[in-house]
Amino acid sequence: MDNNSTDKTPTTSAAPALFDPCTALPDDALRAAGVDPATKQIGAAGVHQSGWEICGWDAPQYSITVYSSARTVADYEKRPDYGDFKDVTFAGRAGRQFRSHGGTDDLGCEVVFPTAQGTIQISLLNSAVLDNLPSPCTLLPETAAALVPYLPK
Repeated sequence: MDNNSTDKTPTTSAAPALFDPCTALPDDALRAAGVDPATKQIGAAGVHQSGWEICGWDAPQYSITVYSSARTVADYEKRPDYGDFKDVTFAGRAGRQFRSHGGTDDLGCEVVFPTAQGTIQISLLNSAVLDNLPSPCTLLPETAAALVPYLPK
């Protein structure tokens, strides 16, 4: 037996690949969420963000963006620009609904779901150029429920 041999097996494992909403969400689910699959926008304004997988789609009155990251729900709750957190359940999936405080207070509503990889966030943003739209937090449950079955646990 060679006592000088060393085990070269890595002691750490790579982080699991992030869920990619651009490839994982089927067109039928996107249509059920009210958005047009052909309007897909990858990244933030077309730019990949390190540590995130981001994809968005448009509807005539609103847009949705799905974010995947290794962050935790607690990370969201600590952000000073997020507030109005409340527990919600969409399509049988528990999450935390919240609002972003800033220039789009009245236009947007968001939900974040914990996953094994971190979190999935769904953001719904009403059009800023249309009047008399329903509250985004009224639209979010049905929109998110169409996507929930395809999100990782």
